[in-house]
Amino acid sequence: MALARSLERFGYRVLEAADGEAALRLFQTTEIDLVVLDVAMPRMDGFAVLSRLRQTSEVPVIMLTGRAEEVDRVVGLELGADDYVVKPYSLRELVARVRARLRRRPAEPPPQRNGDGNDPLVYGDVSIDLRAREVAVAGERIDLTAREYELLAFLARHPRRVFSREELLEQVWGTRFQDPATVTEHVRRVRTKVEGRPPQRRLVTTLRGMGYRFDP
Repeated sequence: MALARSLERFGYRVLEAADGEAALRLFQTTEIDLVVLDVAMPRMDGFAVLSRLRQTSEVPVIMLTGRAEEVDRVVGLELGADDYVVKPYSLRELVARVRARLRRRPAEPPPQRNGDGNDPLVYGDVSIDLRAREVAVAGERIDLTAREYELLAFLARHPRRVFSREELLEQVWGTRFQDPATVTEHVRRVRTKVEGRPPQRRLVTTLRGMGYRFDP
């Protein structure tokens, strides 16, 4: 499915179900963060699946349907859908809706080893000391500016997730009202200092037109 492939490019793990009953079984046995639910599924349609889901869960649900009638949208929303997308749809817009819904959920906590969440993050020969705000490569401390450290630490706390430049401006700089090229330049400097020149390791991946991802 094109949507699944697009979401996987952003670092999301995508599970697919062939029909409504399979979707419910999958939901009961797997921790799910968001559901894209096609109304026209065999065995059990999307409305019935949504009704069952809402008996036990408030997981975000985006309804996907070929029915453009207002009554169908109203039924879906009244059953508890969070969003409603009518076919034919823009794949780019649907991916954006999925990402927006997921951003509204609490962010995953950083990896914890002793329970306080501030132990060093270690990826190969790169160590990020969250208490001392220091980064070491192969045992040697790397001289990063405060913003470079904050950018690297934020990405490292969310491995394999894609963040656009605008999202990084908001999360690391605390504003969206700044030139996104600022992020590009900071990523370049972090790469030079941490990955080496020429690169000895690859930690920050650029996804053209999408953003950046930390790949341990």
